[in-house]
Amino acid sequence: MEKWFVAAKKANFYKIAEEFHISPVTARLIRNRDVVGEQEIRQYLYGSLQDLYDPAKMKGAMETAAILKEKIEQEKKIRIIGDYDIDGVNASYILLQALKRCGAYVDVEIPDRMKDGYGINEQLIDFAYKEGADTILTCDNGIAAIEQIEYGKSLGMTILVTDHHELRYFEENGKRTMVLPDADAIVNPKQPECPYPFKELCGAAVAWKLVQCLYRVMGIPEQESLELLEFAAIATVGDVMNLTGENRILVREGLKKLPFTKNKGLHALIAVNGLSEAKITAYHIGFVLGPCINASGRLDTAKRALALLCSKTEEEAMQLASELKVMNEERKEMTLAGYEQAVQMIETSDLKKDKILVVFLPDCHESLAGIIAGRIREKYHKPVFVLTEGKEEIKGSGRSIEAYSMFEEMMKCESLFTKFGGHPMAAGLSIKKENVEVFRRTLNENSTLTEEDFVPKVLIDVPMPIDYITEGIVQELELLEPFGKGNTKPLFAEKNLNVLSAKILGKNKNVIKMQVENSSGCVMDAMYFGDVEVFQKDLIERFGQKEVEKLFLQRRNDVKLSVTYYPTINVFRECRTLQIVIQNYQM
Repeated sequence: MEKWFVAAKKANFYKIAEEFHISPVTARLIRNRDVVGEQEIRQYLYGSLQDLYDPAKMKGAMETAAILKEKIEQEKKIRIIGDYDIDGVNASYILLQALKRCGAYVDVEIPDRMKDGYGINEQLIDFAYKEGADTILTCDNGIAAIEQIEYGKSLGMTILVTDHHELRYFEENGKRTMVLPDADAIVNPKQPECPYPFKELCGAAVAWKLVQCLYRVMGIPEQESLELLEFAAIATVGDVMNLTGENRILVREGLKKLPFTKNKGLHALIAVNGLSEAKITAYHIGFVLGPCINASGRLDTAKRALALLCSKTEEEAMQLASELKVMNEERKEMTLAGYEQAVQMIETSDLKKDKILVVFLPDCHESLAGIIAGRIREKYHKPVFVLTEGKEEIKGSGRSIEAYSMFEEMMKCESLFTKFGGHPMAAGLSIKKENVEVFRRTLNENSTLTEEDFVPKVLIDVPMPIDYITEGIVQELELLEPFGKGNTKPLFAEKNLNVLSAKILGKNKNVIKMQVENSSGCVMDAMYFGDVEVFQKDLIERFGQKEVEKLFLQRRNDVKLSVTYYPTINVFRECRTLQIVIQNYQM
């Protein structure tokens, strides 16, 4: 059962509304997102590229740019080593295009998820060295590769790290000491003493910032770096970064450029997904385009996604985009099968009693472990690790809940892993088979989570009767976009709506369209895109079979719902009507 709360943050909403020419409702929504003070509100509503921080403030950025300039002038071979996810692919593309623009002798290598695992390793360093690379430039990885970078340095190579992940550390007498690789230069806003004000950039955004510095030292107009902005935006959404501060500006500006992209690969990917005429939002990146880019790194090689972005002809781009779309459909089917197997295991074993779920699916494709972990977390609202049988050892991915910092908890038992890394909300690991059960036991013994932590919390922005909804309010809500992690879609609520009628729609019968009426007599369409089967069962359990039958026969009935919702405008044959999209319901 969910717990619903109303956000109770205080401010003078009428004063804010008057000052920024918005409604008091929108003023309240902005305050609920912890945006306070005139300057912050202005940037949140109207922030532009001029509000981005100077990239030279990022520790190591100008130093790295200077080293790259020297290598370019000396015609030394530079090898970019990226990562196989959407962030790594876009970061690799950004650096590759920028270095080519600067006249560099450059190529790129992306690790194979199955063969190499995450990040730079000794084989990749050897490979670069044997192919005559003088310099390795990492992106979206490298900050935790202490031993690997030491090895590269022992071969006499220049190694430059650009990354955004958390740093490794060790603790002694309660004091935490950060451990940095011995690279020639490091660009990561999370490293100690980095004065860069915004720490939440993704790997591709860090790479883009470096490009701005590189263009500066190479005498190339910095304006040209804007040609690569959309790739930093795609990676920011795809890597599920907080859409606050600079990220919000990067994504908003990048989304504006997407419909007019000059990149043949992106243009083709938008076309094969039927989005050529659509207003592309963060949702489309997160749930349509992004998964296609990620699918190649999961089921094949991420080099295919990079090849899409590097396509020279429209024919090549359409071919690759179509292949990625098909691959993503295959990935969806495999994910569903793995998820169903995992739920079966949890429901029929002692796992269900655990506070931290560690599920071993030996036959699951290791690249799907993270997605499956995310789905299980949604179902049980517990931290979840899904482990699979790798070539040499067990590989795994974790997804967490707000009350549990996954990376911190893994640090407490780091001796169990052969490799690990991540964030508070997500992590990856490699572990020997004999340590799997020890890992599960240790996490659960160390856990301080309470039953309260496992209750999903629904935070309502504004309890608002549906008769308050106007086209003006719906259009004004667009000012708050892009929505995503850290800047969630506003949530409104109203209690005890009469449900006048309901019908099931969609090819897969996965949508319910209802007509609802509130106590003021306002009638409005309401759409529900959740689990239709569960919704029907809940209705029957609460109101009985007869009342539910009446509901679907459009007859007078006793069905009432309290709902959280988001208001939208439905356009059908040029007729515009207000409707709500139900997010959660209680009976």
